[in-house]
Amino acid sequence: MKAKLEIVALILGFIGLFGTITITALPTWKVSAFIGANLIVMEELWEGLWMNCYRQININMQCKVYDSLLILPVELQVARAMMCVSIALVFIALIVTGCGIQRSYCCGDKQKCKNITLALGGCLYLLSFLTTLIPVCWVGHSIIQQFNDPTSLDAQKRELGQAIFIGWGTCGVLLATGIILLFRYSKRTSKEEDHYNDAYLMEEKSVVNEDSVGLAKTGSSFHKFHEYV
Repeated sequence: MKAKLEIVALILGFIGLFGTITITALPTWKVSAFIGANLIVMEELWEGLWMNCYRQININMQCKVYDSLLILPVELQVARAMMCVSIALVFIALIVTGCGIQRSYCCGDKQKCKNITLALGGCLYLLSFLTTLIPVCWVGHSIIQQFNDPTSLDAQKRELGQAIFIGWGTCGVLLATGIILLFRYSKRTSKEEDHYNDAYLMEEKSVVNEDSVGLAKTGSSFHKFHEYV
């Protein structure tokens, strides 16, 4: 059961890596809201971190990469940078976790080294959870704020895209993975401490027994010497 938790953490890590790559590449962070004139014209606009896509009725979707980073809103600029960091963190965390699991041959028989490696992987997952949650929530908040702004035109209003919802799901996966790894680390360290305590008690008992045997031999020798005298 203990080893299965670590395997589950690895599987969740792969899912988290796939999720972060997916939401970074998807152009559906912001999608056009079907209100007002859009109900008749049926225009559809997607805005992502790297490109925007546009489609009218009876016309295929056409996507174009942004000409410059500076034309993006601030939240999308920050989201692009932080999502790249998230992908790197999850990738590194996946490698570190693979080295720290119980069945790994990394670190040899050094259990303490494996424990530290596992804890480091858990911390990296939690850090990637934050670097993913912040841009997703920031972009989602800006979309909701602009949608409810009465001064904004209907054509300027956007809705939450698929990438936002996938991002929230990916955040949950990354958080669960980090918690599982840190939980296993705490179990490992407590078990290791119990092992050391048991070894110390056994050593202490052996020393006490040796001392008692030595005292018994000394007493017996003294008794024999007293009888001889």
